[in-house]
Amino acid sequence: MNQKPQPQHMVTRFAPSPTGRLHIGHGWSALMTIDIARAAGGAMRLRIEDIDGTRSRPEHVAGIIEDLRWLGVEWDGDVVFQSERLALYEDALETLRRQGLVYPCFCTRAEIAAEIAASGSAPHGTDGPVYPGTCRHLDGHERVDRVARGDAHCWRLDMARAVALAGALTWQDMDAGEIAARPEQAGDVVLARKDAPTSYHLAATLDDAEMGITHVMRGDDLRDATHIHRLLQALLNLPTPYYRFHPLLVDADGKRLAKRSGSIALADLRDAGTDPAQLRDDLRAGRFPVGIRAASA
Repeated sequence: MNQKPQPQHMVTRFAPSPTGRLHIGHGWSALMTIDIARAAGGAMRLRIEDIDGTRSRPEHVAGIIEDLRWLGVEWDGDVVFQSERLALYEDALETLRRQGLVYPCFCTRAEIAAEIAASGSAPHGTDGPVYPGTCRHLDGHERVDRVARGDAHCWRLDMARAVALAGALTWQDMDAGEIAARPEQAGDVVLARKDAPTSYHLAATLDDAEMGITHVMRGDDLRDATHIHRLLQALLNLPTPYYRFHPLLVDADGKRLAKRSGSIALADLRDAGTDPAQLRDDLRAGRFPVGIRAASA
């Protein structure tokens, strides 16, 4: 496939959520992210994705910064916090509203699950089973009335209408070349949650553009999300970075490492007296603690 010329000044980013301490997989990803930038004479930014008000904690922000500095990962510029950028996300959402590309969805998770179960089958997208489009068919007056009276709702992208407007799109995988965007596979994704004024898809896309990110290093689990982000870039007239994907680290049972599952935390390794320089060398060489491996290995 075709490869377009890459920008001269590379800017990457590491963007953890402050919902727990960083584990060994985060450290590996952060090192890959900064190494690719430094090798090209570029910069790496740090973004804290703290829009989840129910799980994000200030102590976890401090822990992330402590862990990265201990590992020897030094970012460029100020730390960016998504919680300080809510007006940016609302402006973008309003732009999409004016274009008729989003609609309020009042469905509960239980109602969505029941409708999917009743249908007998449902394709799976980036965020799980594809939303069946229930609220897309609501009368316009009913939508306005329910929003006005404060009924709990999220905002969903009308995927069919958005894809029709944007037309055929592609994005660049640094390893695989030009990729045809297939956002329609995800269905009507949420762009602003009931409990937050934005979603991962909208916030990450806007932040990458505003921060001047030219290259995004992310795990394989976010490959499908890239199709959605490419569509949002087109709808909001934003630049498109290059993307590279790395395998996820898994434990001896093949389960991906996660903060909530007690995976090996960088803080635990530090407390155990691990030499951070040796750990950096090991991670860069693909040598992981006993029982940990890359999923594709």
